[in-house]
Amino acid sequence: MATLPNPLPSLAASGLRLPPGTLVDATHDGPWHEPLLWYADGPAAPDTWPRLLAEGRTVGLLPVLLDGGTRGEWPEKWELSPSMTSYPGDHHAEDVLGEFWEEYAEDELEETAIEPFGPEWPGLAPARAVSDPVDAEERAAGIAARLTDTDGRMPGARAALVPARRSADIPAAIGWTGPLNHENDVARLCAVLRSWEDRFGIRVVALGFDHLTVSVAAPPTSSEEAVALAAEHFAFCPDNIAHNTPDTLQAYADQHLLGQESWSFWWD
Repeated sequence: MATLPNPLPSLAASGLRLPPGTLVDATHDGPWHEPLLWYADGPAAPDTWPRLLAEGRTVGLLPVLLDGGTRGEWPEKWELSPSMTSYPGDHHAEDVLGEFWEEYAEDELEETAIEPFGPEWPGLAPARAVSDPVDAEERAAGIAARLTDTDGRMPGARAALVPARRSADIPAAIGWTGPLNHENDVARLCAVLRSWEDRFGIRVVALGFDHLTVSVAAPPTSSEEAVALAAEHFAFCPDNIAHNTPDTLQAYADQHLLGQESWSFWWD
């Protein structure tokens, strides 16, 4: 696995125009040998994302919002575990999702939650065309602005920079453990995020202790496309369906995927 140099140790000398912030090397196993991320000491503003993207990409850093929640749990308390994390490029989305589908779908057959599908993995949903890569960055900036607005879902979220090759790799780059017990190696889920990045133009916009929000540049535009994608979401995060009302793939597809510009996931 080829790795990029980590620019965080020399961040102070990089010339980036950043607000006061903190470098994080705290993990579940003790201090990591190098910083995993930088994040600001104060809340992000709605216009923070494009400025952070422009600054960070010059040195190989990508932006993400961090949500401390109502209890103010910031990354030092997230039990980051990079030692448990492999490389996203070593996994294939089809294999990862197929394994999860076989593990969880059987339990839902009697409840009709996974109709119109059966116990066999139905395969990946068709890709949506993203005509211009810039569209994905603009959509990410728009979602970040909504989240950090005073009326948004994450008004206290803080801006962060992570050394990652692509946005989909951000959870793996920091050893994020939000999906622990569903999947202990988050790089496997990042392989799925990579596939969604390629097929739907997603960007990882926000992380909390156990939740993830992505922007979507090219969401499904038909009910048929949406329910095919809902099968992937069920495998990726079964709690999204189990805690939805009504808890069926079709309802989830219509309410949370059809034409939606962001997707959110939460693992119990």
